[in-house]
Amino acid sequence: MLLKLQHLIDEIGDTNSKLILLVGPGRSGKTRLLRQLGGKLKIEPLNIGMELGRRLAATPNKKRAFLSAELLREIADKEHTADPLLLDNLELLFEPSLQINPLELIKRLAHSKRVVAVWPGELRGAHLVYADMSHPEHRDYSLEGVVVLEI
Repeated sequence: MLLKLQHLIDEIGDTNSKLILLVGPGRSGKTRLLRQLGGKLKIEPLNIGMELGRRLAATPNKKRAFLSAELLREIADKEHTADPLLLDNLELLFEPSLQINPLELIKRLAHSKRVVAVWPGELRGAHLVYADMSHPEHRDYSLEGVVVLEI
């Protein structure tokens, strides 16, 4: 699976959106695969929940929605541009109070650099889904502009 992921990373280098999502059920090995890739490339995966959460904690509640995208960009920009950006623990991005579109935000990061992210939801047909329909954090996205590696 690691070889397949490395091959995908090489292939997306020339595309407009350079985003690969690792998708699979809980405990299927998505984070483990991301860490294996990081070890091979000598890159530490970013824990978005921890990194962004720490920065948002120091931000007044009223400004969090406005600044969350900017803070995520700052986190991503501190990483080397030539290396893929490895993202894990994205659940914080789905927090309704942030009023952001998590997938679009990650796609924007992937315009300037290759991004490999662990999708915290599941793949249902041709849709990426996060949370059940009755849940306030529910999201449903098409696969447009995304390369999916099912685990």
